[in-house]
Amino acid sequence: MSDRIVIVGGGHAAGVAAMSLREHGHTGEIFVVADEPYAPYQRPPLSKNFLAGQMTREQLLLKPPKSYEEKQITLRLGLRVETIDREGSAVRLGDGTTLEYAKLLLATGSRPRRLNIPGATLAGVHYFRSLADVEAIRAEMAPGKRVVVVGGGYIGLEVAAVCVKAGMKVTVLEAGSRILNRVSGPPTAEFFASEHRSQGVEVRCNACVEAIEGTERAVAVATRDGSVAADLVIIGVGIEPAIELAVAAGLECDNGIVVDAYACTSDSRIHAAGDCTNHPNALLGRRLRLESVQNAVDQARAAAANLCGKQHAYAELPWFWSNQYDLRLQIAGLSQGYDEFVLRGNPAARTFSVMYLRAGRLLAADTVNAPRDHLALRKLIASGAEADVARLTDTTIPLG
Repeated sequence: MSDRIVIVGGGHAAGVAAMSLREHGHTGEIFVVADEPYAPYQRPPLSKNFLAGQMTREQLLLKPPKSYEEKQITLRLGLRVETIDREGSAVRLGDGTTLEYAKLLLATGSRPRRLNIPGATLAGVHYFRSLADVEAIRAEMAPGKRVVVVGGGYIGLEVAAVCVKAGMKVTVLEAGSRILNRVSGPPTAEFFASEHRSQGVEVRCNACVEAIEGTERAVAVATRDGSVAADLVIIGVGIEPAIELAVAAGLECDNGIVVDAYACTSDSRIHAAGDCTNHPNALLGRRLRLESVQNAVDQARAAAANLCGKQHAYAELPWFWSNQYDLRLQIAGLSQGYDEFVLRGNPAARTFSVMYLRAGRLLAADTVNAPRDHLALRKLIASGAEADVARLTDTTIPLG
């Protein structure tokens, strides 16, 4: 047990960290403890191909179970970690057993933010995060059914796109003044709202949900402006970090588990990675908590290196993506705080980029069906160089 590493979690961060530990030469025991009954799996396809019935459970897995056997990584699935005993260097599991560790990695991820409104627990109301969540939704999908999606972020819009393509009547209710409010600027939001409406989705903004109506099963969603009939309600209003284990163990937490650049928590024997962390980013010059696959993967790799005694500071430019219909939205950087945006290309042609600047420097960029621009803009943003707006907006000049 002297060099045993225990990983808590079952998503990208947990799976990548386990494999990376072996790549970095760790020869001791590795245990992955996850409360879901599946080996670590991908979440992005859940709201896309898996919801559409185009992927199987097996295809969601990051690695087949035999890969963990080959790497001598023990999976303890369907078990919750109930507590962390820092003095005893052990975790207590839901079956009453304990698992000692030399080092511990928390990759506990996040959970859906719940709506505290009347009717939120009625049958037919679903949240969207896990494989089981999506299978429950798929079981209720059928052409002609009325589905109300609460939330106009990535998840809500991806779900809306799949459902309308499946022949369902879809309404998206967004509490803010526009969709994609937290992640993109007005041009991108307006473009995607228009695309969804052209596909038959009803998009309502400034729609504050007050209750879900029904006796045993949801039949409508009530807003300040009236009710929307529903056979199925899917709620996607954001996520929150799963930090209760860390809090109970006395680790420093503040909008996530606080870690340093080396993914180490306030306890030198415990690291953390992924959605659950509040970490410093040297490129951005501030602390942040990210909800992205890129962050989960890259921070997990850094954590694994550091758990193996290698000094590896984590500082990567955040990037994200979303697939809706035949559109691929890719985002590089974080646009919050921009003071100007400029356009490259033409939204009418369904391929363009929106670039966000602050004090003359490129801060972030949205690209739609423009993968080359996305890759070039990622490099430009990371460089921190002053932006040449004329070059950025001239489509006859390659970005990189």
